[in-house]
Amino acid sequence: MIIDFHTHAFADPLAPRAIAALAAAACTRPAADGTVAGLLASMSAAGVDRSVVCPIATKPAQFDPILRWALSVREAHPDALVPLLSVHPDDPEALAHVDTAASLGFPGLKFHPYYQNFAVDDPRLFPLYDRMAARGLFAVFHSGYDIGFPFSDISSPARLARVLDAFPTLRVVATHLGGWNDWLNVARHLLGRDVWIETSYSLADLSPATARAMLLSHRPDRLLFGTDSPWRSPAAELALWRSLDLPPSLLKAAFSQNALALLASSPSPVTRSRLQSSRPAS
Repeated sequence: MIIDFHTHAFADPLAPRAIAALAAAACTRPAADGTVAGLLASMSAAGVDRSVVCPIATKPAQFDPILRWALSVREAHPDALVPLLSVHPDDPEALAHVDTAASLGFPGLKFHPYYQNFAVDDPRLFPLYDRMAARGLFAVFHSGYDIGFPFSDISSPARLARVLDAFPTLRVVATHLGGWNDWLNVARHLLGRDVWIETSYSLADLSPATARAMLLSHRPDRLLFGTDSPWRSPAAELALWRSLDLPPSLLKAAFSQNALALLASSPSPVTRSRLQSSRPAS
């Protein structure tokens, strides 16, 4: 089984505009069209069984439309797609939205400091992190720099480490191998810690020796396979993982076991029962 822990998709009417704007800002070309159908097609072609879909609320008012869309995606594709929700830090109802997410069976929230204009360790986020920890939701952070923005340390490994120190019960997923294009600080502040590190859009930017060393330096139960689809191809990212001569046990853990454990540890009976009912025999 293979689980992609970092993907994006948009409602069909929005996808063409969103993908075109994001591609232009980052000077890159997508590997898929950004629709749910495009995501499912790329998963099928690569042999990916399930994807975690990570929306981003770029405005406070976007929580409700993201929620409606996520509910529809989950209902239409209960075995293939696990949508998260997103809360904007400036939303006056942010804490209530955390409660809503937990009560409706969503296992976590996605944050992107560049698109949401905040620093990961800004104290104004602390009540939100505290509520998420109390409700058992995990936080997925864009980690490191972002190809579409001027370099800023608002989502740096050092800042994320401060959040880990302040909220030891908050389960945190650091995307992009813990900090895109800030690899030395990933090693200094995150590798070996109790934080899930997801590898999307990163392995191709490192030498095979460096990528392998970083993966082997982290806890094997805290690694997650991810692609950042539609920005990277699942097939290409899987090929990179498999080219690194990693232990089969590590591949199995990163490709499925760790993701299943993290998703199933949600306090929500909706999410937990759905994952358990669709989990293949090992």
